[in-house]
Order: sequence, then C-alpha cells, then structure tokens
Amino acid sequence: MALWKETTTPATTGTVTPPAAAAATPPERSSVDANAAIAMRRPPPPRPDTPAVRAEAGESVIAANLSIEGKIEGTGNVRIAGRFKGDVKIDGNFNIEPGAHLTGQVLAAVVIVGGELQGNIGSAKRIDVLDGGVIVGDVKAGAITVAAGSRMRGHVEFGWGDEKIAGSVETKKYGATGEGN
Repeated sequence: MALWKETTTPATTGTVTPPAAAAATPPERSSVDANAAIAMRRPPPPRPDTPAVRAEAGESVIAANLSIEGKIEGTGNVRIAGRFKGDVKIDGNFNIEPGAHLTGQVLAAVVIVGGELQGNIGSAKRIDVLDGGVIVGDVKAGAITVAAGSRMRGHVEFGWGDEKIAGSVETKKYGATGEGN
C-alpha cells in the first residue's frame, strides 16, 4: 500500500508523485459537486407556518405570555393570545384567542372573540363570539354569530348599516317631516 498517489503521463510511465505534490494538485470535481456546493450556500425557502411568513402576510401576534398596555392602530390582522389594555383600531381582522384578555375599545372589520373582551366593539362587518368567549360591553356590527357557551353583557345592534341607524335616529328625533316635536 502506497502513501502517495501514483500518476502516469504519456511521456513517462510509472512515475511516482510524492505526497506533497499530490496535495498541491487540485482534486477533480464534477459539475454535480459544484451544484451541490451552491445549493448548500442558499438558505432553504421559508415554510408557510413560520412566524416570518405570517408577518409578511400582515398578521401581528401578541403571545400568550405577554401583557401589554398601549394602543394598536394600522392595517393588517392582529391576534391576541395574552393580555392587552388599550384601544384597537385596525383595517383588518382582530382575533382574541381563548384565554386572552382585552380591556379597551375595538374597531376592526372582523372581530373574533374566543377569550374575554371588556369594552365596546364598534362598526364591525362581522363579529364571531366563540364557545367560551366573553364580551362585557356594547356591540355594533353588520352580522354577529354567537356560539353556545359564550356570554355577553351589553347592548347589541346588528344587521343595520351606518346610514340606516343614523336615519332612524333622525326620524325618531324630528319626526317623519323633519320638523322637531
């Protein structure tokens, strides 16, 4: 068994290359090895269930072990799994997960309550109160779905557009002719 690589050239046969010279000769690589090395340098594409992908999709999450006080405003979807004290005003969906607690007013397109909300929900397109969900406050929405096992204490208005509610207030206040009573 030799400790060095024997190479043959057309001019001389049986020449022996010492180990130092063999090390200086670059190893031959196939194109398959080069492609594998390039692929190893690229990061893998993100999976759809990773938080980075959700953040790109426009959803913000307050984790279950967080307690925050302040105000949330903006566009996109927000999901609360922890505790939040303050008002929420977003152009998107708002989700209070089971076990979460919110104290404040909510203005959002769609509101899903699985936890507890102490405050009013104003002008939502749709509200879903899930089993175990609790609302203590007034609710105003285009449509509302209430699951068995949920609880609510407050005034509820649904199925009315903003124009119809404003028109009915004016009609009650001024009469059908528009003159004060």
